[in-house]
Amino acid sequence: MTAVQLPLDLGCRPALSAADFLVTASHGEAVAWLEPGRWWPGPALVLAGPPGAGKSHLARVWAARVGAALVDPGALTVAGVPALTPESGAVVVDGADAVAGIAAGERALLHLFNVMAEARGRLLLVAATPAAGWGVVLPDLNSRLRAAPTVTLGPPGDDLLAALLVKLLADRQLRPPAEVVAYLVPRMERSCAAAWRLAIELDRAALAAHRPITLPLARMVLAQIADGDALAQIADGDQEVCPQ
Repeated sequence: MTAVQLPLDLGCRPALSAADFLVTASHGEAVAWLEPGRWWPGPALVLAGPPGAGKSHLARVWAARVGAALVDPGALTVAGVPALTPESGAVVVDGADAVAGIAAGERALLHLFNVMAEARGRLLLVAATPAAGWGVVLPDLNSRLRAAPTVTLGPPGDDLLAALLVKLLADRQLRPPAEVVAYLVPRMERSCAAAWRLAIELDRAALAAHRPITLPLARMVLAQIADGDALAQIADGDQEVCPQ
């Protein structure tokens, strides 16, 4: 019997150090705001951007530099806020928009906001969109969020997509030739989330084929992704016209 080796997605350990962060034109303003010695006009700063744009990575680099506490918005409670503030007086809430519409979460974030203001600390709120679009109900929290400066990461350009794709593949111990990256970037979906998906599929295909990433393999993977997306759209259309 011939043994068949199946490709296993064992994941990867993403590089999250400051040296690994990809600084491009779309990150310039955010990087400037998050310089350790940068003065903020108030206690909070909102860092917004689409999935995969690098906002969480940038927030963690800043947290490591200034000794900030990383807080899960789902764990925010009014009673627990005092214990969240480290000696550095800096806190990061990644996914801060998750508290919107949840009374207890909004009250906890407002309390954290007030505690940080009183302590002259810094509160970095990371979300997919600026605070005006979160749908916050609590008036006091809404007014504080709207008064906070917002830095929005711009849509990814070719330079960011290329650098991100190279980094994601490097995290998986893959080093594609420059010609492969040059081929993929103008043909892939224009989003950082698509770069994550493409890196995963390239890794799987290379493992299954027992060979490094080549131009023919890259073409095949792009075609498979396009075919899969087309089939998904057809399936969604079928569901829409099916009787209830």
